[in-house]
Amino acid sequence: MSENRSALIVDDERDIRELLTLTLGRMGLRIDTAANLGEARELLARNTYDLCFTDMNLPDGNGIQLVGDISSKYPNTPVAMITAFGNVELAVEALKAGAFDFVSKPVDIAVLRGLVKHALELNNSERAPAPAPPPEQASRLLGNSAPMEVLRETIAKVARSQAPVYILGESGVGKELVARTIHEQGARAAGPFVPVNCGAIPAELMESEFFGHKKGSFTGAHADKPGLFQAANGGTLFLDEVAELPLPMQVKLLRAIQEKSVRAVGASNEVPVDVRILSATHKDLGELANDGRFRHDLYYRINVIELRVPPLRERTGDLPQLTTSILARLAANHGRSVPQLTPAALEALARHPFQGNVRELENVLERALAMADGDRIDTPDLHLPAADGRRYSMDTAPGPSPGSDAPMDIDPGGGALPSYIENLERAAIQKALEDNRWNKTKAAAQLGITFRALRYKLKKLGME
Repeated sequence: MSENRSALIVDDERDIRELLTLTLGRMGLRIDTAANLGEARELLARNTYDLCFTDMNLPDGNGIQLVGDISSKYPNTPVAMITAFGNVELAVEALKAGAFDFVSKPVDIAVLRGLVKHALELNNSERAPAPAPPPEQASRLLGNSAPMEVLRETIAKVARSQAPVYILGESGVGKELVARTIHEQGARAAGPFVPVNCGAIPAELMESEFFGHKKGSFTGAHADKPGLFQAANGGTLFLDEVAELPLPMQVKLLRAIQEKSVRAVGASNEVPVDVRILSATHKDLGELANDGRFRHDLYYRINVIELRVPPLRERTGDLPQLTTSILARLAANHGRSVPQLTPAALEALARHPFQGNVRELENVLERALAMADGDRIDTPDLHLPAADGRRYSMDTAPGPSPGSDAPMDIDPGGGALPSYIENLERAAIQKALEDNRWNKTKAAAQLGITFRALRYKLKKLGME
């Protein structure tokens, strides 16, 4: 690390100041120390620091006050709180006040070095130009509406922290893509981003999946296997549908988050892990906690920062940009020219409630792209529900009555049978997703297939 990087250590215990000075000095940082709040404020007023450590209890105040000062006056200086071992409440309070991260006494040198590394990488990333977002991320976070401007501003703020973030939003709003954006804009961008759908893991396999297992620890454990925490080490673990975790697993997850270490099934020792936790659900986690279906202590631990992703119906003004971007990507995937939405089709989209949000919009447009003739997509091509509950397209367009002998638009005869069956599957899956507000786990149960089978069919039919 560069010799010109600097850190401020604020602690009234001389031993702690000396330990941190020695450790950070060996990492190439220039160190200033302060024994109280007043000295720290004087040093901050005269110098610029790349990182600050502060104890909670100081002779003339507390570390939370200093965290607040630094967050407001010196926002480019990440500040970490030093807390007593196991004092999770104070650690959470510090994170809410704007702390970058926290470290417990007695200080673990390996954890300390990892924290310093992330803090300095955060400063490096802010000096470098931001990378262009991937196409799918761009389509989900596209839009100039007020809710999207607020969302992007909030993402930029929370990306500076290591605090757990709880992403709240309806199915299909793009919660995973918001989590990826937080990861990519933060200090862990060079590390792995590991998403996991908590509702898709069988309860009996959860501990092994999250923490890993040792060879021979249970029937079928033919080799050592690292878990999701180990896979995300140095990066971010995204817990999607976190409300689906069974209560026994919630206890073990809470311990792993608090202790920053995990024990593989069949192992005798815990191993440290350096992971930032992001979580999401379309359910009201606070209500589940009040009802006893989700642990209060885990809820407060993962909900240090709450980030709400707006539904599509609250930003219909973004539809022109969204549809243009999505259609361009879909057309490129199919090797065809980009079709244009008619004004009537765009108006129909604006009236649609979109319970599945952007994911539903993408599915509607992909289906329309397949069904439309030429390079124009009109209202019937969208197959949206009409006001009377029927659907646009051939159900509502002028044509033969249901009892007539006139040919239908889709003919299952001849060589068209595979595509006919695919259309039936697509319609059944679409309905199940809409019925279950785009919750794939519940949609799979309604269809009578496994979650994995549904994911396979979604990919096969181009509905992901």
